Amino acid sequence: MSASRRRTRDAVYTRAASFACVAIVLTACASRPTPIAYRPITVDAHCTQREEDGFREDARLSVSNNHVNAIDWQLWVGQRGTCRFALADFRQTREKPQVELTARDGSGCKLLVWQEPGRVTLAHADCEQRCTAGIYDEAWPVLFDPASGGCAVIR
Repeated sequence: MSASRRRTRDAVYTRAASFACVAIVLTACASRPTPIAYRPITVDAHCTQREEDGFREDARLSVSNNHVNAIDWQLWVGQRGTCRFALADFRQTREKPQVELTARDGSGCKLLVWQEPGRVTLAHADCEQRCTAGIYDEAWPVLFDPASGGCAVIR
């Protein structure tokens, strides 16, 4: 192989390696959301509210250092139906990074509790059987304000 061919080959390899390094750096810098830092959840809250469209909720949540002491949550989707969740029907199966409770009846229904800056969220997953038929997709999580112990206000 001639010297000029070797230089051309080396230049191609160098350029390819440079492009690969740039691609790796750009991929690493891609705008991925920063994970929320883990903090133990301690909250004693009661949220009762009614929306203009008839949606309302009455939720009580008590958590101490990621251990759930109380959940009593009922929500209404207008006049069409309700969903109901009570701690007695669940057992806590996870404490970190979020709190998770699984239904004792083996249905796969789960309650999840996590904390973000300024609010604690109580959500459900795979719990259609705990709601009136046809409303589950409109049964939203409840957001608590850990500072006031009431409902969180989303701005």
